[in-house]
Amino acid sequence: MTFEEFVAERLDGLLRYATVLTNDPHLAQDVVQDVLLRAQQRWDSIDAPPTYVRRMVTNEYLSWRRRAVRRMVSSSHEVLDALSPPQPDPSAAYDERDAMLGLLATLPRKQRAAVVLRYYENYSDSEIAAFLRCGPSTVRSQISRALATLREAGLNPTVITTGAPE
Repeated sequence: MTFEEFVAERLDGLLRYATVLTNDPHLAQDVVQDVLLRAQQRWDSIDAPPTYVRRMVTNEYLSWRRRAVRRMVSSSHEVLDALSPPQPDPSAAYDERDAMLGLLATLPRKQRAAVVLRYYENYSDSEIAAFLRCGPSTVRSQISRALATLREAGLNPTVITTGAPE
């Protein structure tokens, strides 16, 4: 698969993934753009491009230190909808999704990354551990703490696992 074919096939998914991680559509675009530029330079040496590039996006997000103030982007769901229009759903599901995205934005970075990789990308504990460079028990701990935080805030975490509107 050429780099151009990969980008044509995977760009929307990478942007959605980065948008959920960063909770900032503009930062997500910057992260994906930087990652794709670096990936293109060494494209011939990449063995498993989808996994490798997604890991690059995750690492770029986790190492990003330039933001001075945590910004809450209330319109992130609109960007996600524009990237992949939702199917007709009851309005209550949108309210739950908005609440969930807002609460995900309050989680620490590693907890948010673990939750997104588990429930949005359907990765196993060992795959998440490889992405985050930690042990599977740490992944389970991070996800457990994140779900506890979501429960304390009044959000039913099953919204994450039951296919809330995309």
